[in-house]
Amino acid sequence: MLRFRGVTDLQLLAAWGEGDRSAGDQLFNRHFDSLYGFFCRKVPSRQLADDLIQTTFLACVEGRDSFRRQSSFRTYLFAVARNKLLNHWRGHGTHGVVDFTVSSLHELGPSPRSQLAASEEQRLLLEALRRIPVDLQIAIELYYWEGMSGPELAEVLDIPEGTVRSRLRRARDALATRLAELADSEERLQSTVSNLDTWAVSLKDLLRQPPVA
Repeated sequence: MLRFRGVTDLQLLAAWGEGDRSAGDQLFNRHFDSLYGFFCRKVPSRQLADDLIQTTFLACVEGRDSFRRQSSFRTYLFAVARNKLLNHWRGHGTHGVVDFTVSSLHELGPSPRSQLAASEEQRLLLEALRRIPVDLQIAIELYYWEGMSGPELAEVLDIPEGTVRSRLRRARDALATRLAELADSEERLQSTVSNLDTWAVSLKDLLRQPPVA
């Protein structure tokens, strides 16, 4: 909307908190695709992804007074989204107390109905991501698909900034291990591993498409 041209996310958040619903709508529209991409392949249905998006945005506006404005709204948004996702799986997982540094989404519950992918390498990568610990999956996805920096990742993952690099290294190592277990051929494995950055980036827009019902 022309009215909001040049208006920052933080200004929209403040206006929304003061009752301006159109400001909230604008903020929602700005970040919906990214947030949908975050949730849609981590829960079994589009409806659940939509519900988590709604509760994430509402939590952001309700907690706006506690938001430290040293970081961007986007970082704040994904930190809240991560907490909402983990809380969902704490309540719906099948293994009691969940350690997200160890448990993967593959272990916690059913996958989305459809894993759309344009190539076998993309399908392989999507499945491998679901089989690494949740916090490692989140770290690698936000790094590749949201282009988050070390300080941003530290805030979202709630870890010291100095450990972000080691977290990403562990994520890549875990992903490589799962890729090796899942690949149907050495050629497919090498194609995926050697071009991991390319395949990962190629999934960014794909993951923001609604899964097939």
